[in-house]
Amino acid sequence: MMFGEDENIDGAVKISGLMMVALYDYNARSHHELSLKKGVRLQFLDEHDGVWVKVRLTANGKEGYVPKAYIAPISAPDSQDWFFGEIPRRYAEQLLLDPVNQKGAFLVRLANQATHKYSLSLKDFSVLRGTFIIKHYRIREDDQGNVFMADSQLFSSIHELVEAYSYMSYGLTCTLAQPCKKPAPALPVISWETTDNWEVDRNKIKLHKLLGEGYFGQVWYGLYDDEHEVAVKTLKQDTMTRDAFMKEATVMKTLSHKNIISLYAVCTLQEPIYIITEFMKEGALLSVLKDDEKRETLDVNHLVYISSQIACGMAYLEMKSLVHRDLAARNVLVSDGLLCKIADFGMARNIEGEYTVQTISKFPVKWTAPEVLLYNKFTIKSDVWSFGILLYEIFTYGAIPYPGMTNAQVAQTIPTGYRMPKPTISFCPDPIYEMMHTAWEAEPFKRPTFEHLDNALAHLEITGHTSEYH
Repeated sequence: MMFGEDENIDGAVKISGLMMVALYDYNARSHHELSLKKGVRLQFLDEHDGVWVKVRLTANGKEGYVPKAYIAPISAPDSQDWFFGEIPRRYAEQLLLDPVNQKGAFLVRLANQATHKYSLSLKDFSVLRGTFIIKHYRIREDDQGNVFMADSQLFSSIHELVEAYSYMSYGLTCTLAQPCKKPAPALPVISWETTDNWEVDRNKIKLHKLLGEGYFGQVWYGLYDDEHEVAVKTLKQDTMTRDAFMKEATVMKTLSHKNIISLYAVCTLQEPIYIITEFMKEGALLSVLKDDEKRETLDVNHLVYISSQIACGMAYLEMKSLVHRDLAARNVLVSDGLLCKIADFGMARNIEGEYTVQTISKFPVKWTAPEVLLYNKFTIKSDVWSFGILLYEIFTYGAIPYPGMTNAQVAQTIPTGYRMPKPTISFCPDPIYEMMHTAWEAEPFKRPTFEHLDNALAHLEITGHTSEYH
């Protein structure tokens, strides 16, 4: 969409020449782009699409494209290091609990609730619990537009409120210190040039380390233009047709969501064919869960956070009428801060209603819904069943579903009503097991939607959780 003089984006009127500020450093990746240093000022000129905007640097008059998510109007709350926009409460907690943030670290986020528009999240230390906790405070607004957290302290703006609470606590357990460390947002494209043209020169891709190998090909860690980290999926000859391989790429190119892996580009003019995606530093979720060292840092709240991200990504696919058909911990990738993204769309299909296949020989039985086992019929509800199995994987730290049972036994007993009992090898909260069980309803229409699961996980309260609301 292009912005005219009277149109509104992110709460600020977009007029050509509007003064903006860079929120993050950015290194240009093509000659159409400009490099940015955090804090530099620039003028908005035009929007190219949902990812890029054309700007002019005020320091030297240079014009070019920069990522839209990397800049904000100077006068908007978005320009402040402490403003994080519309992020879930659980994500705010995860960010603040990062050891890089000390006591007093804080952020302001959009609450989008009837009672209040903004919330302030603050990191504190509980002597009683012997651990850091996150406290959330509602920022309310009166009829005159003043904002406040306590009735006796009114401020004309969020900026003024934050500044005041940085000097005095006014009833908070501590004053506001440094803003929470804010990660730069991931881009859905590797450069401006690949926004509309995703066939790139193979010479721009250098393969450095083999990450894994499967029936259809290999996955490599690589660099684009010798600088930008990427993952490269290659196609073995004689294992999949070019058309089939490109179907996966075509599906992925239509997707843009924080919990879905981004497709950057393809190389199809020579063998082997490449699919180039963003690189996720920690690898597959299954490997993270099974790693003894990493699992020591994952408590039940981290597991809920992981689950909620996957549900959020699947709710997006549900909205797009897209069935993944292979949802499992091995097909979820993890990066810094436990950021999770759904990957491996080799079997994904756009459907309306249901999708029938001729054979299920390649489908993982222990993750597969009974209607698929019996009738080869897929719907988004069969993905919900798989999500229930994925929850089992998450809350058992990567245990194989249906322990002690063969695929044949599972295929025989599931249609007769057998369901896995609540895991006992690790702590699994009752609400999580209830979600598993509702996901495993025999009748697909009785299973919840991903939208419902996403909302339930986002608001799930765990006893002993390291956060409080005030």
